[in-house]
Amino acid sequence: MLTFFLIYPSVHTFYLSFFGPGSRKFVGVSNYIFAFTNRVMLTAFRNNALWILVFTTLTVFMGLVLAVILDRVRYETVVKSIVFMPMAISFVGAAVIWKFVYAYRPPGAPQVGILNGFLSLLNISPLGWLIERPWINNFCLIGVGVWIWTGFCMVILSAAYKGIPGQLLEAARVDGAGEWQIFRRVILPLMMPTMAVLTTTMTIFVLKIFDIVYVMTNGNFSTEVIANRMYKEMFHFRNFGRASAIAVILLMLIVPIMLINIRRFKREELLR
Repeated sequence: MLTFFLIYPSVHTFYLSFFGPGSRKFVGVSNYIFAFTNRVMLTAFRNNALWILVFTTLTVFMGLVLAVILDRVRYETVVKSIVFMPMAISFVGAAVIWKFVYAYRPPGAPQVGILNGFLSLLNISPLGWLIERPWINNFCLIGVGVWIWTGFCMVILSAAYKGIPGQLLEAARVDGAGEWQIFRRVILPLMMPTMAVLTTTMTIFVLKIFDIVYVMTNGNFSTEVIANRMYKEMFHFRNFGRASAIAVILLMLIVPIMLINIRRFKREELLR
């Protein structure tokens, strides 16, 4: 089953990456040269790097902060459920919701988007959040991903936080350590393995980001990402060779991160 569903498709995709449109003419490494020299593909690589840096940092950091702070909230379960709730929405559904939030109409026209409606109340000209500036629209898309995945990170880190023995925290308080010192010297080191796994997991996910970009901008206005470009080459332009080459590159970017995770799991098993 592994051979049929995983190994064969991977090998066949690698084989197709050396052929041109229609998978008939052998073109060598031309598809790979295209992937690393084409302007749109370079934009996609840049945007994926931006997603990795900003999305991964924000989701893990905010998940950690919420996990520690909400542990002391009286209605912890209710609040955590609310934060986690976006995970219950499909990525396409979330993208549609936020597309209405960012909706733009020219100045003077009634604003149906929440953000521009708020700006109009302050007598500020509406902004084309997804269409005007390449950097702003990318951050707006990343914000949707952060909104969805922060709850997931919070739940995982909350479980790790609750697994810290209370005796260690009490011993630190008896020794005169403040709350910040306890967090920095006791809690953070003990949670670091979980944070490392979570960071690599978020990185793997964000390398494959597709749904949000496809629904909200379809890669227009300099928001293209690798997976969305692969989809376009395959189904819009019917260039299976280029799509396969992009898929292979994406796989090669993900494999090292997976190997890091596997090596870490093996080290932890040996320590046990």
